[in-house]
Amino acid sequence: MISPPAFWQDKDGAAHPAARILRPFASIYGWAGRRRHQQARPHLAAGPVICVGNVSMGGVGKTPFAIMLAEISKSNNLIPAFLTRGYGGSANGPLLVSAKQTPDITGDEALLLARHASTCISADRVAGAKMIFAGTNAGVLIMDDGFQNPSLKKNLSFVLVDAETGFGNGLVFPAGPLRETPAAAFERADAIVLVLPHKDFEVPPELLSQATTKPVFRAWLEPLNRTEQSTPVVAFCGIGRPQKFYQTAAATGYDIRATRDFADHYQFTEQDLTSLAALAAQHDASLLTTEKDFVRLPTRYRENVHALPVRMRVDKEQDLKNLLLTQIQKDSSA
Repeated sequence: MISPPAFWQDKDGAAHPAARILRPFASIYGWAGRRRHQQARPHLAAGPVICVGNVSMGGVGKTPFAIMLAEISKSNNLIPAFLTRGYGGSANGPLLVSAKQTPDITGDEALLLARHASTCISADRVAGAKMIFAGTNAGVLIMDDGFQNPSLKKNLSFVLVDAETGFGNGLVFPAGPLRETPAAAFERADAIVLVLPHKDFEVPPELLSQATTKPVFRAWLEPLNRTEQSTPVVAFCGIGRPQKFYQTAAATGYDIRATRDFADHYQFTEQDLTSLAALAAQHDASLLTTEKDFVRLPTRYRENVHALPVRMRVDKEQDLKNLLLTQIQKDSSA
């Protein structure tokens, strides 16, 4: 929940003194991950498992992409359910999320997912899958994160990559932002999703050259609604890439008078909200934040803050739909 070091995202950051010092630890981390996969005996769930993961630490749009897959499933008469770690919450699970729970227990992403389908929080992915297929009427399980966890067999794995930042300094944690090498991740993935900052963003050729062996989709976030007038706002958020939110808000039509960044998954306090309200009053503006941040706000302050709803879009919608449904149907007929 703290901001990553700057040398992680710098393409020349591999030469940073801290990165050089941390390389031996990165080698151990990478070795441990490879060994975990080599020794794993993945559990076969009672239904198809679709995984949405990424290569690097932090957010890249896994939750909106998972929600999009759920909506595709529902539009084809399939009942989806989500399985998530519940990052930022205290619950280890397995626990089915309800509207009465709070983000300090569930984490923010689980509450967002639960708006669209049954959602289970479980650090033990196998136990979570068993709860979903035994305790709900779900016909397909969508994992929000868990690509590096080999305990549960996946029928289809999407790996999301931030097309703007790529792989940062190219090093594995803690020397860099990567959970594993891109080559290792792409080898296990069934499809690669390049997440763009906006629809017309041109993907760097060097990134495309690394993603040629599997189906590649381009995805981006779009606001659900556009404002007809230039509404003045003070925008704030606690996400991995705050500038992406501010760019989306500006493109929606908001007049951003000021911004405030917080650490990813930040737990807002009443003092924070009082300070933000004063800043908004100073600019004669309203407060605007992301949906994920909104669910972490103290309840009594929510009526004075607007959330910007977004949805994930992809360039080859029919190809994505075909890939998803083919894998689900293959599992059902097995």
